[in-house]
Amino acid sequence: MRELFLLDPDTVFLNHGSFGACPREVFDAQQRWQLEMERNPVQFLGRRSAGLLREARERLGAFLGARADDLVFVPNATTGVNTVVQSLDLSAGDEVLTTDLEYGACDATWQRVCERAGATYRRVEIPLPYRRDEVVARVMAAVTERTRVIFVSHITSTTALILPVAELCAAARARGILTLIDGAHAPGQIALNIDAVAADFYVGNCHKWMCAPKGSGFLHARPEHHARLDALVTSWGYAEGTGGHSGFDAYLGRSTLERRMQWQGTRDIASWLTVPAAIDFQARHRWLAVQQRSHALARQALDALTQRFGLAAIAQDDDWAQMVVIPVPRQDADALRRRLYDESRIEVPVTTHRGQVYVRVAVQGYNTERDIAALLDSPALAR
Repeated sequence: MRELFLLDPDTVFLNHGSFGACPREVFDAQQRWQLEMERNPVQFLGRRSAGLLREARERLGAFLGARADDLVFVPNATTGVNTVVQSLDLSAGDEVLTTDLEYGACDATWQRVCERAGATYRRVEIPLPYRRDEVVARVMAAVTERTRVIFVSHITSTTALILPVAELCAAARARGILTLIDGAHAPGQIALNIDAVAADFYVGNCHKWMCAPKGSGFLHARPEHHARLDALVTSWGYAEGTGGHSGFDAYLGRSTLERRMQWQGTRDIASWLTVPAAIDFQARHRWLAVQQRSHALARQALDALTQRFGLAAIAQDDDWAQMVVIPVPRQDADALRRRLYDESRIEVPVTTHRGQVYVRVAVQGYNTERDIAALLDSPALAR
């Protein structure tokens, strides 16, 4: 499958998790949309785009197990998190509960908003080795009468662990607590049914494991929350009319969620319109088999390096998918990452959590056993 992607053939690319990688045919589809837009930008953006975006959301909703009416496109999951966080009415004394496994950019978002509101952002420690069946009880035990929101990742970034989000959302709903799930790494990597997860808000990326173009993500909100969400940019979706901009109503869409979120000034929507092409690409290439093979390759690296260094894996085999963190001896993480790239041309992140250093191997359909062998043979990871 390597020749179907645009990756540098001289690089061992084991870092699909950071920004994804787009197949050539999907990238070509994005460029066709861009060309079509430039042929008549007014017709494309002012008259056609609402319908085109709805068609793309219909396909995305079918893929995710969600209604198109509850979805809007955003550039990335972090933008989705910011949209929700800054729309919530937190007050002094309120509390937002999370874990100590969350993505740093989203932690920063919550900290900033909580500080401004006088609220508290509190992390619950999730012990390692990971025990998935203990997570819900541990988080819910930390709930107080001031807890307004629970925020967790579906798949954690630094440690690549799958959290039991459906069970956690159900427990939170029973206590009247809102839930926001950061699904940046979930769509395309694991089976996902957003309606079954039943979070109040769920955000995700299409440009990571779904292999869509960069800048394609989504925000999902349950119907009862549509009106409480505000776009990060106030534009024509908030106006009573079109303000003299003839034809803009065709762009803005019908629902409150669609009108507020969809138009935030002129921008390239080609990456969003290309999401169906990415879905089609994976369907044609039997992606479940690709996911299983990718997991097996990642497992090879995990087994070999944990045995080499005498360090234990942090989770069971079914607690991670195509991305796994492998513990290595404690050292300068940035220096190890640079050595892996400079000496062996291996693109792979090196993360740290509670002082332990990990190589985070993210395997996609274009990877082969030769890529895993290159990692294992790298002088940077010698005993």
